[in-house]
Amino acid sequence: MTVKGREVLSRADVVVYDHLVAPRILDWAPAGAKRIYVGKEAGRHTLSQDAINRLLIREARSGKTVVRLKGGDPMLFGRGGEEALALAKARVRYDVVPGVTSAIAVPAYAGIPVTHRGLSSSLAVITGHEDPSKSGSVLRWKELATACDTVVCLMGVATLPGMVQELVRHGRPGSTPCAVIEWGTRSRQRTVSGTLRTIVQRVAKAGVRPPAVTVVGDVVRLRPRLNWFERLPLIGRRIVVTRAAEKASEFAQQLEALGAEVDVLPAIELAPVKANGALRRALSRIPRTDWVFFTSPEGIAWFSRLLKPERRDVRCLAECRIAAIGPKTAAAVEAAGLHVDYVPKRFSQEGLLADFPQRVLAGREALVLSAEASRDVLTEGLRRRGMRVRKVPIYRTLVPKALDARVREVFHEAPDYVTVTSASCVEHLHDALRAAGLGARFARLRFASIGPVTSAAVRAHGGRVAVEARTATLEGLTEAMTRTAGARR
Repeated sequence: MTVKGREVLSRADVVVYDHLVAPRILDWAPAGAKRIYVGKEAGRHTLSQDAINRLLIREARSGKTVVRLKGGDPMLFGRGGEEALALAKARVRYDVVPGVTSAIAVPAYAGIPVTHRGLSSSLAVITGHEDPSKSGSVLRWKELATACDTVVCLMGVATLPGMVQELVRHGRPGSTPCAVIEWGTRSRQRTVSGTLRTIVQRVAKAGVRPPAVTVVGDVVRLRPRLNWFERLPLIGRRIVVTRAAEKASEFAQQLEALGAEVDVLPAIELAPVKANGALRRALSRIPRTDWVFFTSPEGIAWFSRLLKPERRDVRCLAECRIAAIGPKTAAAVEAAGLHVDYVPKRFSQEGLLADFPQRVLAGREALVLSAEASRDVLTEGLRRRGMRVRKVPIYRTLVPKALDARVREVFHEAPDYVTVTSASCVEHLHDALRAAGLGARFARLRFASIGPVTSAAVRAHGGRVAVEARTATLEGLTEAMTRTAGARR
């Protein structure tokens, strides 16, 4: 996807998309955009090409911004030209946004450059939809077989035997290296290598299915040294991220960079607390408050939001000492312009209490800013140490409206890991599975937990914690999954 492609997708009213479009790309479209699937698989077409053309024309004429989203490049075996001609005939204005073709991207992800100094200075890209064994082929096999150093065939699993036969029959040596790449650039990518003499048998034995790209030529010899993607630590792992929607993207990208296939299923949603006098009373005591405790990275943003109607900002805490539950929380607080005086070694309410000397706290006054209905471990612990504590909820956690509807889709097959970063995520997911009639699956899921408190919530609902972060951060959670995934290979 190019920068321009993502930009126009962000302005779409209607998205008409194909089978090979990665699901998370659709998240780049506005939430209210209409999404229409017109995918084509072998032997199963959602709509005919004529019907797709009419759909594009109808939606565009209604005054909407329509994005026709295709895999790879629309003008390389993507029927983009046919659709553009139909739009031109109907006098519908259109733009073409070129993409990165799978003919080049997929081999690159398999460690195969389609050209390389001393090995290949020419490239032919052909379609595999045409069966070479049938009469009347438009492909000139006599010329193709030896004219180019590298031949790339798109979508040709079923026709692979015929293609190999034609290449060899017209002069390509049977010893020519060859590779077939299934689900290229996706986490499930796998590559079968061989020669023209052996590739058909090896592909059949491996059970390779579409979509797949075939590469023929000496450049395939480079794969053992350049195979980078299939060596990533989370390759082939499907991971469900349950963080709040606005927080999930960064974590998902972190996992995808390590080779994972990620499903984002927000199991928690943050919302403002209902108006009450608790904050105003707490603010009136700020001059006498010694310590302010932030228990989540989101806390400072919600606190700032609540201050605005009071015509105040975070400068009101300038004379207070600040404690943050972990480094991410501390970074968020310091980004808002406040200095953080204390971060515990263990990133939890228990950690905050364990590391604070009692003599520092006795007789002091504290303000704890946290989520509504959050645990009272910190509040009660500080009181036992002689502090006067006021706990003020500054946001609340809700169950996302779409959660119940999406759990069946996401858990149609068991993922390798389900990441959970709070007890609320666990509880909401458990209840959603039960509501969908899938309650028994909760116990079979492999949970990746951010820390002991979250792990306890998983076990309390009968679930299994497969991995737990050594440090309660997203980086720690990622490291735990990476370490365990490597041990399971």
